[in-house]
Amino acid sequence: MNITVDTGSCIGSGQCAASAPEVFDQDDDGRVVLIESRPAETFHDLVHEVAQCCPVQAISLDEY
Repeated sequence: MNITVDTGSCIGSGQCAASAPEVFDQDDDGRVVLIESRPAETFHDLVHEVAQCCPVQAISLDEY
């Protein structure tokens, strides 16, 4: 899995950082910061869930 984020569309809801703090964080403006673009497999289900819950779909996933 490879994660990309669109910080330009992020509205800073913080759901990603709250749900998966090992993978996502927020900057001083509240926008998403990607900590780990290729998370361990143990996080894949959680990351899928977080991406689906993002209110502006700022998180994209590529499976490889």
